[in-house]
Amino acid sequence: MSTFDSTKTALPDIIRSITEGKIQLPDFQRGWVWDDEHVRSLLVSVARSFPVGAVMMLDTGGDVRFQVRPVENLVFQGRPPEPEKLILDGQQRLTSLTQVLALNRPVKTRDPRGREIERYYYIDIEKALNTEQIDEAFFAVEADRKVKSNFGRQVDLDLSTTDLECLHMMFPCNQILSPNAWASALFKIDQTKLGTYFQFQEKILNAFNSYHIPVIALGKTTSKEAVCLVFEKVNTGGVSLTVFELITATFAADGFNLRDDWFGSAVRKTEGRYQRLKRDLMISGVSSTDFIQAITLLETHRKRQADIAIGRSGKQASAVSAKKVSMLSLRLEDYQRWADEVEKGFILVAKFLKKECFYSPRDMPYRTQTVPLAALLTTLKQRWLEPKIHSKLSQWFWCGILGELYGGAVETRIANDLEEVLAWIDDDKAIPRTVYDANFQPNRLNTLRSRNSAAYKGINILVLREGASDFFWKAGIQELDATDVNLDIHHIFPKDWCGRHGIESRRADCIINKTPISYKANRMIGGKAPSDYLQSIQNHRQVQISNEDMDKLLASHRIDPATMRTDNFELFFANRRLALLEIVGTAMGKVLIQSQELEADDDFETEEEAA
Repeated sequence: MSTFDSTKTALPDIIRSITEGKIQLPDFQRGWVWDDEHVRSLLVSVARSFPVGAVMMLDTGGDVRFQVRPVENLVFQGRPPEPEKLILDGQQRLTSLTQVLALNRPVKTRDPRGREIERYYYIDIEKALNTEQIDEAFFAVEADRKVKSNFGRQVDLDLSTTDLECLHMMFPCNQILSPNAWASALFKIDQTKLGTYFQFQEKILNAFNSYHIPVIALGKTTSKEAVCLVFEKVNTGGVSLTVFELITATFAADGFNLRDDWFGSAVRKTEGRYQRLKRDLMISGVSSTDFIQAITLLETHRKRQADIAIGRSGKQASAVSAKKVSMLSLRLEDYQRWADEVEKGFILVAKFLKKECFYSPRDMPYRTQTVPLAALLTTLKQRWLEPKIHSKLSQWFWCGILGELYGGAVETRIANDLEEVLAWIDDDKAIPRTVYDANFQPNRLNTLRSRNSAAYKGINILVLREGASDFFWKAGIQELDATDVNLDIHHIFPKDWCGRHGIESRRADCIINKTPISYKANRMIGGKAPSDYLQSIQNHRQVQISNEDMDKLLASHRIDPATMRTDNFELFFANRRLALLEIVGTAMGKVLIQSQELEADDDFETEEEAA
């Protein structure tokens, strides 16, 4: 069964419906942005009976309700009527045509530089009758209807009255759909020009009045998800419509301003949830969609638990969901039930991440994993600090990272994790799929070279979590990072040294041969052999550290000091590989089967992949 109708509608009928308020805009539509050149080009196309494309509208009166607004520059006495249709595609064209053809006030448009201007549009009748000049026939004048030169001191063309328009044979575009009054004025002023006018009427005015626009009408049963999808597909030239914008429009129909709730209001001097959350660096990247997705998770979980409580099971019970269709089904009362609690949940996310040694959003392997984490912490509240619960949350979190399970489309995993991790907390045997499925092949260490890789970031944080200290500053890396010392992940056996000694770049550049080091230490390392640069660092006047203490410092990075002092890359590589596998296995709660074999060349990530 078709969900839409396709037909052609006369342009005058569409314009009339817009000016009467029967056709309006959903509030999620962006503002009218066409400039003067676009407007004139559109008018020429209609005058020449060229197609200007189909428009798409949504029938109102169904279950889906949006906040609506009239087309720009329309003014109603009192409250606008309830619309019968909403414009989904074609806003710029229909707004332009409505302002130009139907309003007795200047069109609010923009000049080529984007500055706002007001213009009246006219047709030079003589030029319009000349096919070769029709593109030049349409022109715009300022709001006073005068064409000026010499920096506004000289008036070249005055069209400020109907008599002057008739005298110069310049037809106002806002009279195109009802030209009789203008024709009567011309008859009184100069009957000799009527013949030319009637030719103009036949060629140009009739083209507008008989013009039909293809209209695709979506039925009132169309879902919010379908509206969102259709809007994104047809508005390929603009910014995609977000879930947040669509929900904002639906909540506004119930008198709630979701945008102000999230971003705050300068007018009312209120602070939004976004401002409060971004105070903490670790959750400063939480988006409005993340927030709504977490609420959707909790609301669908609440409904599922209610269904189970009355004996429903299987497909009879509501499903926990993080998908767009579920987010778009969120009601205002659902949002208000959870919003404050979810905000607190995201604040707990920041605390959890710091406990796991994350101190910068750039170090986060997967932002998507913060959504189920926020939902879990919203449910658990302060219970997450209980050692047994925190241990399980940490294991699940690291399994998601090191198992690289939160890349791509993860809506199903997000929903499963909320339900399964909560069940696991109460039952040790109910292991979540993310924990059960997570697998880290030991050879993955040999392939990790991209800074954007989730596992690469995760292993770097694990080294920090183990208490790694900087080669130069001696202080813990976490402490240095918090005081804005420039840190990065650098080679342990320098890249130049490896090249000179025949070490393949795929091995020299992998994470086994990298660790967090301050810029100061890295400058001293240069391309030297490890045995040389260690002595340079130890003997530096600002360091002055013994061999024993330096060995402890190296061990904090899971580096075998003896292999460094003898410049034994092969033994270093093998030993550090085993050490990193140990901390990876501990974080995941798994025993990793170790292998010394390298994978094929084409499986190796490159540094370029991080760009």
